[in-house]
Amino acid sequence: MTPLTPVLSRDWDRTDLYTLDGYRATGGYEALRTALSREPDTLVEMVKASGLRGRGGAGFPTGMKWGFLPKDNPKPRYLVVNADESEPGTCKDVPLMLANPHVLLEGVAISSYAIRSNLAFIYVRGEVLHVIRRLRQAVADAYAAGLLGKNILGSGFDLDVVVHAGAGAYICGEETALLDSLEGYRGQPRLKPPFPAVAGLYASPTVVNNVESIASVPSIVANGVEWFTAMGTEKSAGFGLFSLSGHVTRPGQYEAPLGITLRELLDMAGGVRAGHELKFWTPGGSSTPIFTAEHLDTPLDFESVGAAGSMLGTRALQIFDETTCVVRAAGRWIAFYAHESCGKCTPCREGNFWMEQVLDRLERGDGTEEDLDKLLDICDNLLGRSFCALGDGAASPVMSSIKYFRQEYIDHVEQGGCPFDHARSTVWGGVR
Repeated sequence: MTPLTPVLSRDWDRTDLYTLDGYRATGGYEALRTALSREPDTLVEMVKASGLRGRGGAGFPTGMKWGFLPKDNPKPRYLVVNADESEPGTCKDVPLMLANPHVLLEGVAISSYAIRSNLAFIYVRGEVLHVIRRLRQAVADAYAAGLLGKNILGSGFDLDVVVHAGAGAYICGEETALLDSLEGYRGQPRLKPPFPAVAGLYASPTVVNNVESIASVPSIVANGVEWFTAMGTEKSAGFGLFSLSGHVTRPGQYEAPLGITLRELLDMAGGVRAGHELKFWTPGGSSTPIFTAEHLDTPLDFESVGAAGSMLGTRALQIFDETTCVVRAAGRWIAFYAHESCGKCTPCREGNFWMEQVLDRLERGDGTEEDLDKLLDICDNLLGRSFCALGDGAASPVMSSIKYFRQEYIDHVEQGGCPFDHARSTVWGGVR
C-alpha cells in the first residue's frame, strides 16, 4: 500500500486541468459553493480545528493566523498569497500553480470570505512568467464565470483578485518585505510588532499565507476536518508536497502525509542514483540545517524534525551523494544568501559576504583550521540578530555542515584544496 496521498496533485495528469472546464470536471469550485453557504467564523474555526499549518516554511497554524485579525478595526482586510517561491531546492508552489491555478483561486475565494476580505493579492516571482500568464488567465476565466468579482455565486460576497509580479528578490518571500514590495517600496523586512494581522498591507489588517496553505483549504471544506486530521501526525496534520531533487533516481513532487520518512520517499523515488549512497540532505531547503544518512528514519513533521536539530521548512529535500563536497555545497548556498541579502541588517549583510570569502578560501586551498572557528563565530553573530530569518537560514547550512563534516573542512586545509572531483557530482558525472 503506497503511503502517497494525492490531493493537490491528484489530477495533475489531466492535460486540461489548468482550464476552468477541466478543473470543474474534477469537482472544482463546489467547495466554494459550500463555503459561501456558511458563516465566515465557522470556516475560520474549521481551519483551526483541522490543524492546517503554514506550508511556506514556518509551520504556523493557519486558522490561528486568521483569528488574529482584530474585530474592531474599521480598515479593510486583505489576503495576500505568498507565491514568491525562490529558495534553493524549493519547487512545489510553481508546479502547483502551473498545473492547477484554479485550486489556488478557489482557496483564495474561500479564505477571503472566511476572513471577510474583499481584495486579495497573489504575489508571484517575476521570473516565472509562464505561471503569471496562466494565473492571470485563470483569474479572467473565474471572473467571467461569476466565481470572482461581484456577488459571487449569488451569495452577496464580492472579491477582487490581483496577480502581482515581483521583480525577483528572494527577500520578498519574507512576508513583511513582500508587503513593502506590494506597496511599491524596496522589499525589506519590517520591524515587528506590529504584525501584519494588525497593520499589514497599507497599514490594514492582513493575512499572508503560502500558496500550498491556501490551496489546501478547498479540500478541507469539501471533505471535512476528520478527513484532514486522519492524515499526518497529531500536531502536524494533513498532507504536503515533498520535493525531491539532486542525486535521486526519480526527482519530483511526492504528496504524502506529514510524518513520512525520507527512507520511504526514497523507496518511491527509486533511491539515490545508481551506484552511489546518501551523504547528506536538506529536510526543508537550503535554509535548514542539513541531515545525514543517520536521519533517514526521522519522521518528516514539524516536531520530529525540530527535535532532531533541523526544520521541516518547505519540505524541499535536496539529496546529495558521496561525490559531493560539503564545503563547496555550503559555499554555493552562502553565495546565494550573500547575493540575496537586502542589506538592511549589518550582521546579515556583512556576515554572508565574509562567509562567502572564507568558504572560497577553503575551497581553493588557501584556508587554515582557524577559518572553521571564524565561520562559526560569524554564524553566532548572524543567529537571532537580523530583522528576518534570512540571517538564521544562512547560518544553518554552515553550522550543520561543520558539525557533521568537520574533518572534510580540515581535509581542504591539509590537502591544499578540495579533495573532490566536482565533475563526478554532476548528472553526467555519475554515468559509468
